[in-house]
Amino acid sequence: MKMLEGKVALVTGGTRGIGRAIVLKLASAGASIAFTGQRESDALRQTESDVLNLGVKCKAYISNASDYSLTQELVSEVHKEFGKIDILVNNAGITKDTLLMRMSEEQWDDVINVNLKSAFNFTKAVVPIMARQRQGSIVNISSIVGLNGNPGQANYSASKAGIIGLTKSVAKEMGARNIRVNAVAPGFIATEMTDALPQEVKDEYAKRISLRRLGQGEDIANVVLFLASDLAGYVTGEVITADGGMM
Repeated sequence: MKMLEGKVALVTGGTRGIGRAIVLKLASAGASIAFTGQRESDALRQTESDVLNLGVKCKAYISNASDYSLTQELVSEVHKEFGKIDILVNNAGITKDTLLMRMSEEQWDDVINVNLKSAFNFTKAVVPIMARQRQGSIVNISSIVGLNGNPGQANYSASKAGIIGLTKSVAKEMGARNIRVNAVAPGFIATEMTDALPQEVKDEYAKRISLRRLGQGEDIANVVLFLASDLAGYVTGEVITADGGMM
Protein backbone atom coordinates (compact mmCIF):
# COMPACT_ATOMS: atom_id res chain seq x y z
CA MET A 1 0.00 0.00 0.00
CA LYS A 2 1.33 3.42 -0.97
CA MET A 3 2.03 6.06 1.67
CA LEU A 4 -0.95 8.30 0.78
CA GLU A 5 -3.31 5.73 -0.71
CA GLY A 6 -6.92 6.68 0.00
CA LYS A 7 -6.01 10.30 0.81
CA VAL A 8 -7.20 13.42 -0.99
CA ALA A 9 -4.79 16.33 -1.38
CA LEU A 10 -5.58 19.91 -2.43
CA VAL A 11 -2.55 21.85 -3.69
CA THR A 12 -2.66 25.55 -4.57
CA GLY A 13 -0.41 26.87 -7.32
CA GLY A 14 0.20 23.39 -8.66
CA THR A 15 0.82 24.14 -12.32
CA ARG A 16 4.57 24.81 -12.40
CA GLY A 17 7.77 24.70 -10.41
CA ILE A 18 7.62 23.59 -6.79
CA GLY A 19 3.83 23.25 -6.94
CA ARG A 20 3.94 20.85 -9.88
CA ALA A 21 6.65 18.81 -8.15
CA ILE A 22 4.47 18.57 -5.03
CA VAL A 23 1.42 17.52 -7.06
CA LEU A 24 3.36 14.75 -8.81
CA LYS A 25 5.03 13.57 -5.60
CA LEU A 26 1.77 13.27 -3.64
CA ALA A 27 0.11 11.57 -6.61
CA SER A 28 2.97 9.08 -6.93
CA ALA A 29 2.41 8.27 -3.24
CA GLY A 30 -1.19 7.34 -4.05
CA ALA A 31 -3.15 10.48 -3.19
CA SER A 32 -6.05 11.74 -5.28
CA ILE A 33 -5.22 15.28 -6.36
CA ALA A 34 -7.11 18.53 -6.70
CA PHE A 35 -4.87 21.43 -7.63
CA THR A 36 -5.29 25.05 -8.60
CA GLY A 37 -3.79 27.35 -11.19
CA GLN A 38 -4.23 31.06 -11.70
CA ARG A 39 -5.42 30.71 -15.27
CA GLU A 40 -6.22 28.19 -17.99
CA SER A 41 -3.00 27.09 -19.69
CA ASP A 42 -1.30 24.24 -21.49
CA ALA A 43 0.93 23.76 -18.43
CA LEU A 44 -2.08 23.32 -16.14
CA ARG A 45 -3.62 20.69 -18.40
CA GLN A 46 -0.25 18.96 -18.85
CA THR A 47 0.12 18.61 -15.08
CA GLU A 48 -3.42 17.27 -14.83
CA SER A 49 -2.70 14.75 -17.58
CA ASP A 50 0.60 13.69 -15.99
CA VAL A 51 -1.16 12.98 -12.68
CA LEU A 52 -3.94 11.01 -14.36
CA ASN A 53 -1.26 8.91 -16.06
CA LEU A 54 -0.07 7.89 -12.58
CA GLY A 55 -3.40 6.14 -12.11
CA VAL A 56 -4.98 8.43 -9.50
CA LYS A 57 -7.95 10.76 -9.65
CA CYS A 58 -7.07 14.36 -10.50
CA LYS A 59 -8.91 17.56 -11.29
CA ALA A 60 -7.47 21.01 -12.01
CA TYR A 61 -9.29 24.17 -10.92
CA ILE A 62 -8.85 27.78 -12.00
CA SER A 63 -8.52 29.91 -8.88
CA ASN A 64 -8.13 33.51 -7.81
CA ALA A 65 -6.60 32.38 -4.53
CA SER A 66 -6.69 35.85 -2.98
CA ASP A 67 -10.50 36.08 -3.33
CA TYR A 68 -12.12 34.86 -0.11
CA SER A 69 -15.62 34.08 -1.46
CA LEU A 70 -14.37 32.35 -4.61
CA THR A 71 -12.02 30.22 -2.50
CA GLN A 72 -14.89 29.11 -0.27
CA GLU A 73 -16.82 28.08 -3.39
CA LEU A 74 -13.84 26.25 -4.88
CA VAL A 75 -13.14 24.26 -1.71
CA SER A 76 -16.82 23.33 -1.54
CA GLU A 77 -16.60 22.05 -5.14
CA VAL A 78 -13.48 20.01 -4.34
CA HIS A 79 -15.15 18.51 -1.27
CA LYS A 80 -18.24 17.60 -3.28
CA GLU A 81 -16.15 16.04 -6.08
CA PHE A 82 -13.70 14.08 -3.90
CA GLY A 83 -15.79 13.45 -0.76
CA LYS A 84 -13.12 14.66 1.67
CA ILE A 85 -9.91 16.68 1.97
CA ASP A 86 -7.10 15.09 3.98
CA ILE A 87 -4.17 17.29 2.91
CA LEU A 88 -3.93 20.98 2.03
CA VAL A 89 -0.72 22.42 0.58
CA ASN A 90 -0.69 26.22 0.42
CA ASN A 91 1.87 26.86 -2.29
CA ALA A 92 0.41 29.67 -4.43
CA GLY A 93 2.88 32.53 -4.63
CA ILE A 94 4.32 35.34 -6.73
CA THR A 95 7.23 37.77 -6.54
CA LYS A 96 7.33 41.46 -7.47
CA ASP A 97 10.83 42.38 -6.41
CA THR A 98 12.14 45.90 -5.99
CA LEU A 99 13.77 47.95 -3.26
CA LEU A 100 11.39 49.33 -0.64
CA MET A 101 12.07 52.93 -1.70
CA ARG A 102 10.75 52.06 -5.17
CA MET A 103 8.00 49.63 -4.16
CA SER A 104 4.45 50.69 -5.02
CA GLU A 105 1.44 49.99 -2.86
CA GLU A 106 0.16 47.74 -5.66
CA GLN A 107 3.35 45.66 -5.63
CA TRP A 108 3.06 45.26 -1.86
CA ASP A 109 -0.64 44.37 -1.92
CA ASP A 110 -0.38 41.94 -4.84
CA VAL A 111 2.32 39.84 -3.17
CA ILE A 112 0.68 39.87 0.27
CA ASN A 113 -2.69 38.93 -1.23
CA VAL A 114 -1.45 36.03 -3.34
CA ASN A 115 1.16 34.66 -0.94
CA LEU A 116 -0.40 35.22 2.48
CA LYS A 117 -4.09 36.00 2.13
CA SER A 118 -4.56 32.99 -0.14
CA ALA A 119 -3.15 30.72 2.57
CA PHE A 120 -5.64 32.20 5.05
CA ASN A 121 -8.48 31.79 2.53
CA PHE A 122 -7.81 28.14 1.79
CA THR A 123 -7.02 27.23 5.39
CA LYS A 124 -10.21 28.91 6.62
CA ALA A 125 -12.25 27.01 4.02
CA VAL A 126 -10.62 23.60 4.59
CA VAL A 127 -10.33 23.54 8.40
CA PRO A 128 -14.08 22.94 9.04
CA ILE A 129 -13.96 19.93 6.69
CA MET A 130 -10.89 18.51 8.43
CA ALA A 131 -12.44 19.20 11.84
CA ARG A 132 -15.49 17.12 10.94
CA GLN A 133 -13.15 14.36 9.72
CA ARG A 134 -11.19 14.66 12.99
CA GLN A 135 -7.95 14.59 11.03
CA GLY A 136 -5.94 16.50 8.46
CA SER A 137 -2.54 17.84 7.50
CA ILE A 138 -1.85 21.37 6.25
CA VAL A 139 1.55 22.19 4.77
CA ASN A 140 2.37 25.83 4.02
CA ILE A 141 5.22 26.81 1.70
CA SER A 142 7.21 29.64 3.27
CA SER A 143 10.81 30.57 2.38
CA ILE A 144 14.18 31.17 4.01
CA VAL A 145 13.53 34.78 3.00
CA GLY A 146 10.66 34.74 5.51
CA LEU A 147 13.22 33.82 8.18
CA ASN A 148 16.15 36.01 7.15
CA GLY A 149 14.82 38.77 4.89
CA ASN A 150 16.37 39.76 1.57
CA PRO A 151 17.12 43.11 -0.09
CA GLY A 152 14.55 43.96 -2.74
CA GLN A 153 11.99 41.52 -1.34
CA ALA A 154 10.34 43.33 1.56
CA ASN A 155 6.89 42.33 0.28
CA TYR A 156 7.83 38.70 -0.38
CA SER A 157 9.74 38.39 2.90
CA ALA A 158 6.81 39.81 4.87
CA SER A 159 4.37 37.43 3.17
CA LYS A 160 6.53 34.40 3.89
CA ALA A 161 7.17 35.46 7.49
CA GLY A 162 3.40 35.80 7.81
CA ILE A 163 3.04 32.22 6.58
CA ILE A 164 5.21 31.07 9.49
CA GLY A 165 3.09 32.98 12.01
CA LEU A 166 -0.09 31.58 10.47
CA THR A 167 1.35 28.06 10.60
CA LYS A 168 2.30 28.19 14.26
CA SER A 169 -0.95 29.82 15.37
CA VAL A 170 -3.30 27.49 13.50
CA ALA A 171 -1.27 24.48 14.69
CA LYS A 172 -1.99 25.51 18.28
CA GLU A 173 -5.66 26.14 17.57
CA MET A 174 -6.35 22.93 15.66
CA GLY A 175 -4.17 20.34 17.40
CA ALA A 176 -7.05 19.19 19.59
CA ARG A 177 -8.96 18.34 16.38
CA ASN A 178 -6.06 16.17 15.17
CA ILE A 179 -5.19 18.66 12.44
CA ARG A 180 -1.46 19.15 11.98
CA VAL A 181 -0.08 22.37 10.47
CA ASN A 182 3.54 22.74 9.37
CA ALA A 183 5.62 24.80 6.97
CA VAL A 184 8.54 24.25 4.63
CA ALA A 185 11.05 27.07 4.06
CA PRO A 186 12.81 26.41 0.73
CA GLY A 187 16.13 27.99 -0.17
CA PHE A 188 17.24 28.75 -3.73
CA ILE A 189 15.24 26.34 -5.90
CA ALA A 190 15.74 25.95 -9.64
CA THR A 191 12.43 26.76 -11.35
CA GLU A 192 11.26 28.45 -14.54
CA MET A 193 11.62 31.79 -12.72
CA THR A 194 15.26 31.16 -11.79
CA ASP A 195 16.05 29.78 -15.25
CA ALA A 196 15.93 33.36 -16.52
CA LEU A 197 18.86 34.36 -14.28
CA PRO A 198 22.36 34.56 -15.81
CA GLN A 199 24.42 31.41 -15.21
CA GLU A 200 27.07 33.36 -13.28
CA VAL A 201 24.40 34.51 -10.81
CA LYS A 202 23.22 30.93 -10.27
CA ASP A 203 26.82 29.76 -9.86
CA GLU A 204 27.41 32.43 -7.23
CA TYR A 205 24.35 31.29 -5.29
CA ALA A 206 25.53 27.67 -5.48
CA LYS A 207 28.83 28.66 -3.83
CA ARG A 208 26.85 29.86 -0.80
CA ILE A 209 25.13 26.46 -0.41
CA SER A 210 26.88 23.74 1.59
CA LEU A 211 25.70 21.04 -0.82
CA ARG A 212 27.04 23.14 -3.72
CA ARG A 213 23.95 22.92 -5.86
CA LEU A 214 20.63 24.66 -6.34
CA GLY A 215 17.62 22.85 -4.96
CA GLN A 216 15.12 21.09 -7.18
CA GLY A 217 11.36 21.09 -6.88
CA GLU A 218 11.50 17.45 -5.86
CA ASP A 219 13.70 18.33 -2.88
CA ILE A 220 10.85 20.40 -1.49
CA ALA A 221 8.20 17.90 -2.57
CA ASN A 222 9.93 15.19 -0.55
CA VAL A 223 9.67 17.27 2.63
CA VAL A 224 6.01 18.05 1.88
CA LEU A 225 5.32 14.33 1.42
CA PHE A 226 6.82 13.58 4.83
CA LEU A 227 4.78 16.30 6.55
CA ALA A 228 1.58 15.28 4.76
CA SER A 229 1.99 11.62 5.69
CA ASP A 230 1.47 9.66 8.89
CA LEU A 231 5.26 9.53 9.28
CA ALA A 232 4.92 13.07 10.65
CA GLY A 233 1.98 12.15 12.87
CA TYR A 234 3.57 13.77 15.94
CA VAL A 235 4.89 16.85 14.13
CA THR A 236 2.94 20.14 14.16
CA GLY A 237 3.73 23.83 14.32
CA GLU A 238 7.16 23.24 12.80
CA VAL A 239 9.07 25.02 10.04
CA ILE A 240 11.48 22.76 8.17
CA THR A 241 14.21 24.60 6.30
CA ALA A 242 15.22 22.93 3.03
CA ASP A 243 18.03 25.08 1.66
CA GLY A 244 20.98 22.71 1.20
CA GLY A 245 22.82 24.40 4.06
CA MET A 246 22.70 27.92 2.61
CA MET A 247 25.22 30.25 4.25
